[in-house]
Formats: sequence, C-alpha cells, structure tokens
Amino acid sequence: MTKHIILLLDYKKRLLSKWLARPYRSGMDVNLIRSEFEKNGFSTEVLTYPEINFRERNFKDEIVLYTSSEDVDLFYKSYIEDLIYALDLQGAILLPPFKLLKAHHNKVFMEILRDLSDVELIKNIKTQHFGTLEDYVDFNHKIDFPKVFKSASGAVSSGVAKPGNNREAIRIIKRHSRSFSWRHDFWDLGRWLKHKDYKRESRYRKKFILQTFMPNMDKDWKVIVFGDKYFVLERSVKKGDFRASGSGIIEYNKNLPQGMLDFAKSFFRSMQVPFLAMDIGLSNNQFVLIEFQAINFGTHTVDSAPFYFINEAQEWKVIEEQVIVENEFVESIVKYIDEVS
Repeated sequence: MTKHIILLLDYKKRLLSKWLARPYRSGMDVNLIRSEFEKNGFSTEVLTYPEINFRERNFKDEIVLYTSSEDVDLFYKSYIEDLIYALDLQGAILLPPFKLLKAHHNKVFMEILRDLSDVELIKNIKTQHFGTLEDYVDFNHKIDFPKVFKSASGAVSSGVAKPGNNREAIRIIKRHSRSFSWRHDFWDLGRWLKHKDYKRESRYRKKFILQTFMPNMDKDWKVIVFGDKYFVLERSVKKGDFRASGSGIIEYNKNLPQGMLDFAKSFFRSMQVPFLAMDIGLSNNQFVLIEFQAINFGTHTVDSAPFYFINEAQEWKVIEEQVIVENEFVESIVKYIDEVS
C-alpha cells in the first residue's frame, strides 16, 4: 500500500474534531499530524474539498483521511458526502469508509449498518426507521411501547425521548420531525382543493427512529478505540432520566463490568477501521451497543483520560498514561495500514 496520505480539510481548514483544540473548535493539529506521519515514513498532502478535481487526477489507491461536518441542516455535510462518495467510486482508500461518513449524524443509516452487521451481539437493540409521520401512522399498530425516539441527527441526547404509548409518540414525532414550508404548504393546499382524492405532502418529513427501550441502565460507557488502546469514560444517568449522554455525571473507572471491553473489541474489529467511538450500556446483564461513530466524534474521553486499556495475551491491562490525541490518531492509522497491507 502507498505511503502517501492525503489530509482532506473542510472550509475552515479543519481535520476532524478535538475537545482541547486551540483555537476553539479548530480540530486536530494538522502540522502535528503531518510530523507524526513523516516520523513513520509517510509523506502527506493537504487538500480542501474544492481542490478535488477528478478530470485532472485519478485518486485510485490513494489513502484519504477526511473530515465531516455537523453544520445546521447538514448542508455542508451533504457536499462532503458528494466528494467522498466520488472518491470511493474512483477507488480511493477512505479512512473511514464512505458508509461510516453516511452514518455520521444519521442514526437511520447507523441503525441500518447495525442490521447489516455480522456481529449478532449488537442486535439486542431493535430499531424501526421512518421518513415521515405518515410512515409511522401506517406502521404503529405493530409497535409495542415504551420505545426510545431519536431524531436522525443530533448529539448529547438532543432529539431523544421515551414515548410510553402511541399518543405520546405522535406528539414527540410532530415536535421533532416538523418540516413546514409556508410557500410549499400553501401550494399543496391548492392542489388538494383542486384535485379530487389528492393526497397532501407530509409536513413532518425529518426522518427518525424508534428503538427498543433497554431497562435498568443507570449508566453507560463512552469507549473510544485508537488501534489497540481503549479509552473509557463512565457516564451516569440523572435522577428521573434515562439518558446518560450529556448528563455531566462522569468519571474514569478502572473497574469495568466483566466482558465489556471484549464486547467493544468484537464490534471494533468487525468494522475494519483504525479508530471508533462507541456508547455501550448494560441492561439486565446484557451489553448493549447504543450508538457508534467513526468520524468527528468528540475526544474528551481521550484528552482527559489518566489511563487506558490494552489487551495482551487475552488479558486486559491498565496503562497509567495520558496521551496526545493526534499521536494516537496517527499511530492507529499506521498500525491499520500495516495490518491490511
């Protein structure tokens, strides 16, 4: 495999995200990343998305590290997806693969990837996806409550609720999937008045999922993997809530539930990526993969960790060491490339 790597930056010249970034929200230190790659014998090239020209250059077999976006309404992310998918079609080696960009800020597709996974352990959560309120109304006779509602996009538990019955579900769906457009709704009303039996366009078209509610989870664990290093942050649920993400009740704990890191490792290895973030819960003695992300995940769990875990000779060991996230990022990619070459 080539030892040349393209770093593809967004319009703010950012690469991925970093909790301790300076200036604020400026992403990872690109110069440090380039320096670390050079130490490992790789040359690097920095490009922005508009510099990708498929008529002038063929990116087949080029290694491309890229960034995503969490912009409002995901307009810029849509542009990024166009370019990354085209690179994929041309045969570039994308880290992560395009499907994981598609799943970023898109819980519908993330759950589709769960359904497609060969790892049966992660399928104890079942999900139904919907594109409109009307889709749900046609299907709701098949749904048992309670359920967990999630908007397709959103982080830190935004757009997450727990309807206990169909009436609550419809109220929550209307609030989160509303897609009003006065101009288009006015014209659609005209069509309805003019044409007999015309079905009006939905005004609730923001896609969403309904998920199995997993009981008795008073905490979960954010697990971020870089290569063979596992960084784990424990997050507790606030009283009267069911969501641990965004609660602010966090700690680093060396005493993890037995088998949890093996569960995380099994899924991580199946994804065939150099790095991955996972939210893992424990419900009635079963581990639950709540969500996962392979690009633009928050790095607080890594930046603040006083230790991490590694697996040696089938045994998990604690390494008392703080790390620099850019170094771990590069090291994980170098290790991944060595393994697949």
